[in-house]
Amino acid sequence: MIGLDPGLRNTGWGIIQIAGNRLQHLANGTVRSRPSDPLAQRLQQLYAGLDAIIADWTPDSAAAETTFVNKNPDATLKLGQARGVVLLAPANHGLAVAEYAPNQVKKTVVGVGHADKGQIHAMVSHLLPGCIIDSADAADALAVAICHAHWADRQWPTAPPAKRQPTRDRRSRTGGAG
Repeated sequence: MIGLDPGLRNTGWGIIQIAGNRLQHLANGTVRSRPSDPLAQRLQQLYAGLDAIIADWTPDSAAAETTFVNKNPDATLKLGQARGVVLLAPANHGLAVAEYAPNQVKKTVVGVGHADKGQIHAMVSHLLPGCIIDSADAADALAVAICHAHWADRQWPTAPPAKRQPTRDRRSRTGGAG
């Protein structure tokens, strides 16, 4: 499976597999775009990089971190465009893309929803022994993949469980006949 951490300048990616009850690191890295290039060209650089990685590694599933709205609307729009490219690349390879909020990824991997980059890096290194992590963005992408490995196979009921019908006791609670 591939985990993706969308960004216009740097998009992290990490590929893991589940071997029995263990996670195994396969690869990770960062697809970079040149800030001096026009936006369309930067988006194309991200797409081409991710497309090649997915073609080379042929993951069977994909997951991406959702983005948040920041104070700068222009930056938020550009990040949204990069995120669209990040979702498109695996979709063009026939992969459904699961999405996880940053706090859910952090809570799943580190145990707290507001973990910092150092804590994420340390826990990813612990969960994937021997893994040499390319960048903070790659560490985040590996964390997304680990989160997806944890949650993807969980079977949630499609309907809430039936309400238990109360049993009627014909006797009065005050001790008299009912």
